Amino acid sequence: MSVLVLILAVSAACCVGFGFVLQQNAAQRAPLNDFLSPRLLLDLMQVPRWLGGIALMVAGMVLGAIALSQGEISLVEPLLATNLLFALALSRKQTRQPLGRQGWTGLALLAGGVTAFIVAGEPRGGTAVTDPFRHWLIIGAMIGLALLLTTYAKRSRLSAAPVLLALAAGLLYGVQDALTRVSGERFTQGGLTELATGWQPYGVAALGVAGLILVQSAFETAPLRMSLPALTAAQPLAGILCGVGFLGDRLRTDTGALAWEAAGLAAIVSGIVLLGLHPCMPSGTAKPERVQALQRG
Repeated sequence: MSVLVLILAVSAACCVGFGFVLQQNAAQRAPLNDFLSPRLLLDLMQVPRWLGGIALMVAGMVLGAIALSQGEISLVEPLLATNLLFALALSRKQTRQPLGRQGWTGLALLAGGVTAFIVAGEPRGGTAVTDPFRHWLIIGAMIGLALLLTTYAKRSRLSAAPVLLALAAGLLYGVQDALTRVSGERFTQGGLTELATGWQPYGVAALGVAGLILVQSAFETAPLRMSLPALTAAQPLAGILCGVGFLGDRLRTDTGALAWEAAGLAAIVSGIVLLGLHPCMPSGTAKPERVQALQRG
């Protein structure tokens, strides 16, 4: 694994993790009638803390894009999932809660899972699939599932709406990472002309805006621990699926390697859940009646 890719991906995770905490601090005070509306972003643009969080997230996305241009998405995505460690660090500073057994266990599972997946899978580049049907099948399935989750979250009277929105956003961000990789390849091959004539960069922008609205709506209606684990778990899984499905990423497929890869992904998800549900994650000032009022409306 390239040291440069490691540094870029972990730096991106740091910026994104810090950015998510600052965004949630601001979003949970936004008006509920902006739920799932572009107006939510317009309102939040007036909050300096939210702008700082967005600046950090944009910096993380840029670093992540550079990492994706230098390494396989199946390698970069697990590293980006460590953003939860940095979110936990900032949240712990805000709440002054000790890590405790749950925190240390989650940290060990996340770090160990990332290491196990990368070491066992040995992600490496290959020949990208040229069949457009394969591309659209996988991308369509991810976007379709995200739309289904969003629709159910909007109509549901259950308190699971923030989790469903975060899952949907994670799926969109995973596809966005894959299209970012393709856009980088087009730029390398033909410069700005080649990049501008493809649909992928516009897809990156559209998915970014849609994902941002979903994330901020999830942050608006519930504590960070309700949404961040789902977001952080869904993004790498969707990205790896795109990488192996049509970007040409290759992983070891012998029985032992597959077992360790599956165990690594399971450990990553388990660690994310434990860390995301840690008491030090800020609960904000969102009240249960806010969500109930939204669901009734």
